[in-house]
Amino acid sequence: MYDLVIIGAGPAGLAAGLYGARAKMKTLVLEKEKKGGQIVVTSEVENYPGSVENATGPSLTKRFADQVEHFGAEIKKANVKDINLDSKIKEVICDDETYKAKAVILATGASPRKLGCTGEKEFTGKGVSYCATCDADFFEDFEVIVVGGGDSALEEAMYLTKFARKVYLVHRKDTFKAAKSIVEKAQANDKIEFWLNKEIIEIKGDGILESVLLKDTVTGETSEYVADEDDGTMGVFIFVGLIPQTSLFEGKINLENGYIVTDTEMRTNIEGVYAAGDVRVKTLRQVVTAAADGAIAAVTAEKYIDEHFE
Repeated sequence: MYDLVIIGAGPAGLAAGLYGARAKMKTLVLEKEKKGGQIVVTSEVENYPGSVENATGPSLTKRFADQVEHFGAEIKKANVKDINLDSKIKEVICDDETYKAKAVILATGASPRKLGCTGEKEFTGKGVSYCATCDADFFEDFEVIVVGGGDSALEEAMYLTKFARKVYLVHRKDTFKAAKSIVEKAQANDKIEFWLNKEIIEIKGDGILESVLLKDTVTGETSEYVADEDDGTMGVFIFVGLIPQTSLFEGKINLENGYIVTDTEMRTNIEGVYAAGDVRVKTLRQVVTAAADGAIAAVTAEKYIDEHFE
């Protein structure tokens, strides 16, 4: 029996674990993959307040995890296959064991939807990015390609024009899902060039990203775009949607477009169950906001436990 079980060991889950443990709650953090969530594949983390110079995703994650364990929380690798939220005592059912808890924090995150093309995985963090806010300044005065046709793709393309000297927006159709006002604003930006009816089928390079292979979705013709010789590299920013990791909670908790609905105190519609980080409905998905969510969720859970359990 635990006071608090947290599912997910990204920044939200680890921050919740830290605040839970410091509040003297018996706290367990469960993670099926690597600790750190999306930041574990980030080569540099410059926008987390107070992070040391040359901080990387793995180094920041290690500091998070070490701090959590220093204050007494347990971090276990486990695959959660079901969850029972119907009774006062919650059950988190894993492959090998079932954990009981007075309160549960869901911090399973959301992962960027991938293109699935050759080279995408190999060049993630070496030219391929899914976050302009995180990585735009690495491409100051370089050329970048943005992939996508929704609000986020066009908004991020406009954001990237503050850094890159040229932004090429690749979209597999000739119409956009983005709001008309956003499309018009992007079209009026002279630093953005639209490559419509095209898709990236391969990302190439020798150690760093150097070119992309494009396919015309109408004619089937292929072409290669190579980074400027003086630059040697370029950025590819992919914004084709996020996938919230909530399949486990469908039918058990209120969701909106797959994301968990919470109030400002991270409460869900079920008493004693909270959500934090990228998995919940929110406007900004960053390490700093995830960590803040986790802290709030743990403090709210502590108050709930104090009020409902002797």
